[in-house]
Amino acid sequence: MIAFIIRRLLQSIIVMVAVAAVSFTLFRFVGDPVNSMVGQEASIADRQALRDSLGLNDPILLQFARFMGNAAQGEFGISYRLQMPVTELILQRLPATIELALVSGFLAFVVGLSLGVYTALRRRGVMSNIIMTGSLIGVSLPTFLIGVLLIWVFAVELRWLPSNGRGEVVALGDWWSTGLLTHSGRLALILPAITLGLYQMTLIMRLVRAEMLEVLRTDYIKFARARGLSARAINFGHALKNTLVPVITITGLQLGSIIAFAIITETVFNWPGVGALFINSVRFVDVPVMAAYLMMIALVFVVINLIVDLLYYAVDPRLRVDRAGKAH
Repeated sequence: MIAFIIRRLLQSIIVMVAVAAVSFTLFRFVGDPVNSMVGQEASIADRQALRDSLGLNDPILLQFARFMGNAAQGEFGISYRLQMPVTELILQRLPATIELALVSGFLAFVVGLSLGVYTALRRRGVMSNIIMTGSLIGVSLPTFLIGVLLIWVFAVELRWLPSNGRGEVVALGDWWSTGLLTHSGRLALILPAITLGLYQMTLIMRLVRAEMLEVLRTDYIKFARARGLSARAINFGHALKNTLVPVITITGLQLGSIIAFAIITETVFNWPGVGALFINSVRFVDVPVMAAYLMMIALVFVVINLIVDLLYYAVDPRLRVDRAGKAH
């Protein structure tokens, strides 16, 4: 297990360095940040002095080494647009994004798993056919269109839920805030959480259904039925347990995708998260914020992949047997 974790950590470090190199190189071609920081009346000397103060005239290798050293300490410099530390800006927005991602992921997993098991066990039922037909909506419609439709129905026509913002939030500690403790915060979270989690819910449901149908056709399930085990023991004690192995992998990766691709949902619902901060940074060529965002997303994926690998190792006994056999 220790060797397994060490290998994964080394792979994670390589991935982070590669992402840092790509983001650092890419953002050198998105435009000159000096143009967005000074007005048209600024002289060439003023522009040159600003470039020197930002270190933009240093050799590329020196800039990259400085960027990597600061990133390893969680420092990404000062935002060109807001003139604030990038780490402070991200910490201000991060609670909103994490809260939205966790609620969306929880709904997607619970509902997707439940519907997947139901449609697998009742695959010839009328309700199962309706659910499978309706699941095509979550796969085919783009996220922004789903968000607009939900706003039109529940915010404009029915006036049940708010269409934008995070509602009232409660501060917990120095930098964390949550809307789950207030009524308006919980209402504001419903529509964006459904919008962001609908695709993941559909994917999990269809995956669970396909995997469970495959497991139910295996020989050991037939043997369990021949032994006289109850349907509940067979379906949930044997079939569902083996179905969860690939589902854990997909769910973990989808949680990373939810955090990474919450940009569209945050834009549609004016959600004050990190994604909206990134969109504004692209518009104003705020390179430190863009680089920090990509590094944060890469770190999220790396950590989630490591957790998924460990869960996969714990859930599937075949991996432990294979590794023990190779060790001997």
